[in-house]
Amino acid sequence: MQLQVTNSPFNQEQTEILNQLLPTLTETQKIWLSGYLAAPQTAAFLMTPESRAKNQPVAGNSPQSIKPSATREVTVLFGSETGNCQALSEDLSQKLEEKGFKVVLSSMDDFKTKDLKKVQDLLIITATHGEGDPPDNALSFYEFLNSRKAPKLKDVRFSVLALGDQSYEFYCQTGKDFDQRLEALGAERLHPRVDCDVDFDDLAAEWMEGVLGQLQDSSQVGQVEDSNVTKIAQLQTGATIQQVTKYSRTHPFQAEVLENLNLSGRGSNKENRHLELSLEGSNLEFEPGDSLGIYPENDPALVDRIIAEMQWDPEAPVTINKVGEVPLRIALLSHYEITILTKPLMEKAAQLSSNGQLKALVAPGNEEKLKAYIDGRDLLDLLHDYSPWEVPAKEILGILRKLPARLYSIASSYKANPDEVHLTIGTVRFHAHGRDRAGVCSVQCAERVKPGDKLSVYVHKNPNFRLPADPDAPVIMIGPGTGVAPFRSFLEEREEIGATGKTWLFFGDQHFRTDFLYQVDWQRWLKEGVLSRMDVAFSRDTAEKVYVQHRMLAKSKELYQWIQEGASVYVCGDEKHMAKDVHDTLLAILQQEGGMDQEAAENYLTDLRKQKRYQRDVY
Repeated sequence: MQLQVTNSPFNQEQTEILNQLLPTLTETQKIWLSGYLAAPQTAAFLMTPESRAKNQPVAGNSPQSIKPSATREVTVLFGSETGNCQALSEDLSQKLEEKGFKVVLSSMDDFKTKDLKKVQDLLIITATHGEGDPPDNALSFYEFLNSRKAPKLKDVRFSVLALGDQSYEFYCQTGKDFDQRLEALGAERLHPRVDCDVDFDDLAAEWMEGVLGQLQDSSQVGQVEDSNVTKIAQLQTGATIQQVTKYSRTHPFQAEVLENLNLSGRGSNKENRHLELSLEGSNLEFEPGDSLGIYPENDPALVDRIIAEMQWDPEAPVTINKVGEVPLRIALLSHYEITILTKPLMEKAAQLSSNGQLKALVAPGNEEKLKAYIDGRDLLDLLHDYSPWEVPAKEILGILRKLPARLYSIASSYKANPDEVHLTIGTVRFHAHGRDRAGVCSVQCAERVKPGDKLSVYVHKNPNFRLPADPDAPVIMIGPGTGVAPFRSFLEEREEIGATGKTWLFFGDQHFRTDFLYQVDWQRWLKEGVLSRMDVAFSRDTAEKVYVQHRMLAKSKELYQWIQEGASVYVCGDEKHMAKDVHDTLLAILQQEGGMDQEAAENYLTDLRKQKRYQRDVY
């Protein structure tokens, strides 16, 4: 919102203050402010969420206008790896407070397990990480709940919202585990669990609506008599309010590409791109550790091969939810995922097909064969291998899931470059099953995106990957390959704010000559003292492969000393191999230098994680 000076009784200074305040207010705060300002004339009395939860009116408000408050407390716990579940939990908590409920909102890590038996209504929103594992900030709660120490919960009502990705074998497994375990402990299911794929907005909204409905049906909720209260449309001054467009995951910004450079040297086995995008006019802001979501387009050549294989009319109209009618080719280019097969997709395809081999492949007992077929194949393979298809195009498209955004760690500081965002993107290319394959977004950026083109983007907040609040605290950063991207953002930020804490970067890749990403930046920061020290590992430059964990182990004494001095440890990059190896190396260093046994070292790292001093952004 923007307050215009025209016809306003406010002077320029007051107008500027109001324009700084208005965009930061929640709907609840706007309603409260409206009632507060109007109270002397209209007696439109309101309560803050905090005072409403305590059934106490704001000073000067009329108690007669308030109905009884909710008799039960709602606890909202989240397990979030990339921030989606935390954002949904905050949204749900706000909705609950607006309905008059008292709410406890917490990450699972920060929730005191001794208080679990006091909980009345428990709402869990959790992601699933890796091979069906809980997110880092849900691990300790997950282990407690599945231990013999977990209390009986016969007086607790609960519901679970699970986020996942159907392209992974253990889809939404953590949410399923919580749902089953809470029931086994005697809790009553308030509302059925909902499992969400990467396109989670609609299902999450339906789950919230269902949960709110159940809670309201069974509780007396404090509400405000609102006959004279409306949300702020005007500040009762005659001044007009301008609506500022808010860009988000569901309403992306069209960002112009300013630069698109190949960071990899000639002869490299890799292609790593550095993109600079303009955010001018977007009102988007970000912090070090956040990611940028890009909505990509599929490879036109692959789309055309699918259309040719099926002998479809590329101009045939296709209706897409919330979009409307578009030509079939545009639908395949921009709206549907066609490069990844999943078990649910294969099962739905078998229902549309008369092919006995396909039906046998998805039958119970053939899980390993199905998993092997899915690996490295795409929609074109499926349509070709199990033809003919005697169903119209719209039915095939109806089983496809929405083309999801791709997230990339931001490689720049907003404070240093307020109208830009920089990305480091590793181009994915591979050969499988007789055909060359390509990453959807990475190859689009490498081959088809030029300066002046635009990409659909949004900022993805990641509150679980943040610099220490104290700029004097030491920082250890471990980021091989493109995993180094957020640490470029970290150091740009620390340079901009004049942070004085020590910094140590571990970087690795294949070859010094061709794969030393951002080498000039690191060297400048080392010279200026923004980066205190740097250790590198180029695995293909020596007879024996050397990785970042080997460099860490070689400097174990100094690393342990930094951690003892209060350093925060950050890890970014590949989860399956690098992150696991780094984690094991940290455990080894704690045992070697700290004289700990395995259990003590694991507990030490767990404590670091709870203190936000061991943070990972792995994928």
